[in-house]
Amino acid sequence: MPSRAQIVATIGPASKDLEILRQLIVHQMDVARLNFSWGTHEDHAGFIVNIRQAAQENGRTIPIIQDLSGPRVQDESGHHINPDAESVITEKDLNDLDFGLSQKVDYVCMSYVGSANDMKRLWEEIKKRTPSAGSGQAGTAKTMAKIERKEALEHLEEIIAESDAVMIGRGDLGQSIPIEQIPFVEAHIIRLCKDAKKPVIVATEMLKTMTDSPIPTRAEVTDIAYAIILGADAVMLSEETARGKYPIEAVSVMERVVLEAEKYERDVNPL
Repeated sequence: MPSRAQIVATIGPASKDLEILRQLIVHQMDVARLNFSWGTHEDHAGFIVNIRQAAQENGRTIPIIQDLSGPRVQDESGHHINPDAESVITEKDLNDLDFGLSQKVDYVCMSYVGSANDMKRLWEEIKKRTPSAGSGQAGTAKTMAKIERKEALEHLEEIIAESDAVMIGRGDLGQSIPIEQIPFVEAHIIRLCKDAKKPVIVATEMLKTMTDSPIPTRAEVTDIAYAIILGADAVMLSEETARGKYPIEAVSVMERVVLEAEKYERDVNPL
């Protein structure tokens, strides 16, 4: 029996082929994420075609998350938010949004959210691009807030209220606040999302070792189990499945750990 919590896998060069996607679904990938910080619209269109074909062949529905890059700056030390950006929604994001809605993605995730107004604007931009019912053109999409800035932590409840779902982006969050606070911030965000009855995804470096190794660390296994025990609705793989050497094995390991964590929960709290 598959896990209750869902597994989100980022699709990229390592996982784009139809046969790999078939195997990811067999090993219980539940949701596909497309990272629009990388790749062209042509690349992503190909990913979407293959995701949907593999899902249909397996009798599954695999929702697709379009993850907009926001005011992202890449340099030799990695990436971070552009401090001079006037808005978290850039012209590139709006162009990508046009494409994503034309492809009928299920969720649009906004990076670097700082306030509820960021999510209100995203929803307005989606509505502008969504034709009236019955037109048969672009589909509707739900909104997802990526929490990865200190500013977002100061407005969490308002952001959650304005979003359909939440992603905890621990990578950039660890650059915005002291890294030792991450476990406790994660627990706090999950609790608020549960109270608001909004789905929450825990993301970033969950099985980072498996980008290059077929075996995870014990710490990574513990991290996944901890997220599930806290109440996360989904856990996410990023470069492990997008660019890693072992995408199928990473999804398989994650599913096994999630199932074991859920078994523990049932044993401890049988009601």
